[in-house]
Amino acid sequence: MYKPFFGLKENPFNANPDPRYLFYTKAINEALSGLMYGVESRKGFITLTGEVGTGKTTLLNRLLDALRQKRTKTAFVFNSRMNSRQLFDFVLAEFDIQCEIRTKSLQLMKLNQWLLERYESGETAVLIIDEAQNLSIPVLEEIRLLTNLETSSEKLLQIVLSGQPELDIKLKRPELRQLRQRVMLRCKTQPLTETDTRDYIAERLRTAGANCEPIFSPESIVKIHSFSAGIPRVVNLLCEHSLINAYVEHQRPISSTIVEEIAHEFELVEAQALPLQAHEPMGNDVSQERARQATRE
Repeated sequence: MYKPFFGLKENPFNANPDPRYLFYTKAINEALSGLMYGVESRKGFITLTGEVGTGKTTLLNRLLDALRQKRTKTAFVFNSRMNSRQLFDFVLAEFDIQCEIRTKSLQLMKLNQWLLERYESGETAVLIIDEAQNLSIPVLEEIRLLTNLETSSEKLLQIVLSGQPELDIKLKRPELRQLRQRVMLRCKTQPLTETDTRDYIAERLRTAGANCEPIFSPESIVKIHSFSAGIPRVVNLLCEHSLINAYVEHQRPISSTIVEEIAHEFELVEAQALPLQAHEPMGNDVSQERARQATRE
């Protein structure tokens, strides 16, 4: 609708985790480098945690793209609300391992044989589980046992658990101490700083085909960062609706007033209107909680 008006070829702020739109902040670069290093070094268990909407799934898609270019065998579990049997069925299907008899012992034997063949061929196999904070304790224990598939010197299966901060909390439970001790690398995503937010918006617009003419005013970008608390998903929400409203009003560049109208519609709290500590440029817990609510609606 608004694309011709702003000179765009596609919607720049879609919610889809398109790896083409991954914006490489320092935290994202460190997380991606850590994930690649952990997989290639066969560390076994790696975790990726971050607040809702900070780009974990987009980062995982970028990781998957990079791994597939290296001909790495990957299994991506996106629905973490499953039992142990469903998990094994899904993993074998993702790795294209045929197993007609669905007993866990035989499935493990098939998986172990397949992993040994990949290892002898110099290939790496990676299991990535998104929204891992939703995994039950029994399923997490089954996943831990998968790391027992190993040679005398290296793990045969590399496992990435990605989730919200609740994943870190769950892993601290006493019954999961064996799993927690096996986590060799912990990667994290972070909210955007104000500078990151400005560059993030500019990069997404550029990827969507924008020319050099400004679409958002500097004041509107400050407001976007303030209301979003630096959460990329909420930045996308504010920008998308601001583009729609500005198109209706034939306004370019987009003013801070339009951003404020959108923010009030979604009941977001402006971080700058609240007391801040000097070392917390991305907002406080109240604004971040409002941002979380907006991402879930």
